Amino acid sequence: MNLSTLDIVTLTFFVTVWVFYTQFARIRARSTYSLSHILRQLRIDWMTTLTRKEHQIADAALLGNVERTVTFFASSTVLVLAGVLTLLASADKVVTVLQSLPLTADTSPEKVQFKLAVLALIFVFAFFKFTWAIRQFGFVSVLLGAAPQYRSTEFTDEQREVFARQSAKVIDQAGHEYNNGLRAYYFALAFLTWFLHPLLFIISTIVVVSVLYRREYRSRVLRALLATKGLEPGRIKQQESESESDDK
Repeated sequence: MNLSTLDIVTLTFFVTVWVFYTQFARIRARSTYSLSHILRQLRIDWMTTLTRKEHQIADAALLGNVERTVTFFASSTVLVLAGVLTLLASADKVVTVLQSLPLTADTSPEKVQFKLAVLALIFVFAFFKFTWAIRQFGFVSVLLGAAPQYRSTEFTDEQREVFARQSAKVIDQAGHEYNNGLRAYYFALAFLTWFLHPLLFIISTIVVVSVLYRREYRSRVLRALLATKGLEPGRIKQQESESESDDK
């Protein structure tokens, strides 16, 4: 199999953009309001409220709903992987279908098999992210069971606050892993266009990054979530940024 120079450049561009955006989003979230930032604050509020409630039945139900959603994606990923691996044995038929489509670049069974193998790796990555998120949400279930009781006098207010912040941090980490798995799905959709043409693949990758950026930093839901704290999209206030750095 011989990939063209354009194919190699395109694949390199795809991987570089994915890695760069992941690091960019992580660093920018420290200085700019984003979905991950406001959700972290709301999770702290959730855990703080939990330590001051007599019953946590509703909280356990909420956590179970989130965990079921992640489990659904993990199960779906296995089915998608099975479909991709099945196509590996039918590369000739895939080539025939692709050549019947307009604007499709020249391809071969070997190239299709390589692209399917890379696509399978993307979904393997997503599966590992989803399953790790599931495990971490399981850890949160343990924390709910060990949460300080409302009427207990064995815990000081400071201990309750520490418990709330650390529990929120575990939920936050699970949320990040879930988000990374979803992000893999977005990039996998862009990857599919490589089967048609490398230039279309580049355009699709740029579109996906634009959509991810807009939803994370410019979406209406972000404005609504920030409004619950009396905040607006933009740079994080200095004192709040310092407080978050202390938590990390």
